Amino acid sequence: MPHPKGGYKLQSGEKVPGVTTIIGRFKESGALLWWAFGQGKAAERGEINNLYDKRDEAADAGTLAHSMVEAHIKGTEVDISGYPKEIQAMAQQGFENYLTWEQNNRIKIVAQEMELVSEMHGFGGCPDGIGIDAKGLRCIVDWKTSSSGPYVDWLLQLAAYNILWIVNHSDQPITGGYHLCRFSKENADFHHHYWSELEEAKKQFLLFLEAYKRDKLLKKRL
Repeated sequence: MPHPKGGYKLQSGEKVPGVTTIIGRFKESGALLWWAFGQGKAAERGEINNLYDKRDEAADAGTLAHSMVEAHIKGTEVDISGYPKEIQAMAQQGFENYLTWEQNNRIKIVAQEMELVSEMHGFGGCPDGIGIDAKGLRCIVDWKTSSSGPYVDWLLQLAAYNILWIVNHSDQPITGGYHLCRFSKENADFHHHYWSELEEAKKQFLLFLEAYKRDKLLKKRL
């Protein structure tokens, strides 16, 4: 979910960091190594010219399947006719696999694209979706497009979204856990991960948030 153009702000107008910015400051080295490895492979295939170039994600079957899921939730469709037939087939299969999971688990997305800010903690974020499962329990659902994972970073992100949700919707607690749906980039293979609670991840994120704020103060002394 992209950050809002103006960034996250408190009611006073003060800008605050987003979840991914905070976690990125202390990013797990394993994820960075896999990213660098993927960039190297992309360079070998001639898709990018240097380490920091951005690939054309529109050509990834996983990215397309991800877009199809988002459109499905919004009640719209994605025009895939302009993509190569092979990419279309893989993305369609990944999307259908997601639909099977959604139907089997009877999860209904009731809120998405939410820009939430915590006045108490001083940070913001955009959860992918809030769902209601077959038992009527509220859960957090997140979608990723990545050829590897899951990573600890993703657990911290989910936990941070819970913090944001609760401070803004204290009467609607997250009791159904956390669902992470991942599409592999190249072939859109679908993977599902579930955690019933992430209390340790919440504690670690709040430590990262404190460290992030202290880091900014220290930089002012340089």
